[in-house]
Amino acid sequence: MTITEKILAKASGRKKCEPGENIWVSADILMTHDVCGPGTIGVFKREFGANAKVWDREKVIIIPDHYIFTSDEKSHRNIDFLRDFVKEQNLPYFYEPDTERYSGVCHLTLPEKGHCRPGEVLFGTDSHTCTHGAFGEFATGIGNTDAGFVMGTGKLLIKVPASIKFIIDGDLPEFVTGKDIILKIIGDIGVDGATYCAMEFCGSTIDSISIEERMTICNMAIEAGAKNGIIAPDQRTIDYVKSRTNKTFDVFYSEPDAKYLSVYKYKASDIEPVAALPFSPDNVKKISEIEDYKIDRVYIGSCTGGKISDFEMAAKVLYGRKVVVPTFLVPATVEVERALSERKINGKTLLQIFNDAGCEKPAPPSCAACLGGPVDTYGRCNNDEICVSTTNRNFPGRMGSKNSKTILVSPYSAAASAIKGKVASVRDL
Repeated sequence: MTITEKILAKASGRKKCEPGENIWVSADILMTHDVCGPGTIGVFKREFGANAKVWDREKVIIIPDHYIFTSDEKSHRNIDFLRDFVKEQNLPYFYEPDTERYSGVCHLTLPEKGHCRPGEVLFGTDSHTCTHGAFGEFATGIGNTDAGFVMGTGKLLIKVPASIKFIIDGDLPEFVTGKDIILKIIGDIGVDGATYCAMEFCGSTIDSISIEERMTICNMAIEAGAKNGIIAPDQRTIDYVKSRTNKTFDVFYSEPDAKYLSVYKYKASDIEPVAALPFSPDNVKKISEIEDYKIDRVYIGSCTGGKISDFEMAAKVLYGRKVVVPTFLVPATVEVERALSERKINGKTLLQIFNDAGCEKPAPPSCAACLGGPVDTYGRCNNDEICVSTTNRNFPGRMGSKNSKTILVSPYSAAASAIKGKVASVRDL
């Protein structure tokens, strides 16, 4: 069996399972946020009763993160709704805005707070929940109806996905990142190239990159239509998880004779900095092939591009240089925000480097403009603006106005683009 099949077999109480089988699996974690949480709770109360209790209060994680720092009353109402539910259910894991518990983007909060563990099943009401496959667990996004059922029972009927293996071997060229790897793959197979499949990433390149880079790769598996992305845990994974939680977990690996729907092989040395042009994550071009694509702004943030390692990449490029277009910075979590004032390059903190380069003052940690948001959302794109972004989607209206355009790149390339005023990689500087 593959690692995905082994995890699902364990979660269903079976010795084995095969792709295409419909099985009941037990959830280890259910996560929801301010966008989908009220709908999920509504389904839960409708189906289980107004006074029903969640199946396990220790396993329901609620993380408001999308529309937090806004004057929009409907956004505030959603958070109030979550706050009332948490109090009613006495839930211990509510990362409440405007309190010391607030953290930021759910996909980084979950691992930072120790909720991601190898061998487990994590469901979330957000398509980018597949991020957490980077920790060797089965993590996938589900809708409000399914989430409401999980909230009441702790179980969900799912079809076992077939697995596609992506083997990347060798040393990455300088200034090529996990974002370039996953965009390259999506560009090759298309946004429907892994529909309802498990994208399993392995090889010496994957072994060599950081946990945060692995998170970026798994995060965008959904952009190829995948059910989940997953990377087998190694010592780096185990050390990270143990530093965040003392809960026990099981580690699984694919067997040598495991069956795959298909296998793709890449040489890391062949991968270049790339960009996904509007309006699809598979509209991928090598940046070296794009000439004079002028831009209006740059955005560095989101679950894909707002980690501390992402800001370190950008700071290396911006050190001693100036941006020529508005450049917006959104740390994904409070932990990342704090690190901006602590991490240094050549004696300067990352925050000093960004200030000296002329970037906009960093926003409070949240999803901000990644999902568009209310009109007062930080970094939201206006009419006809072209934005180079470290986010994960570039559909029409994704970051604001339906007439704006979003171009997806790595943090290195985002910083280079901010300096050049057009789509650029570090190699263009």
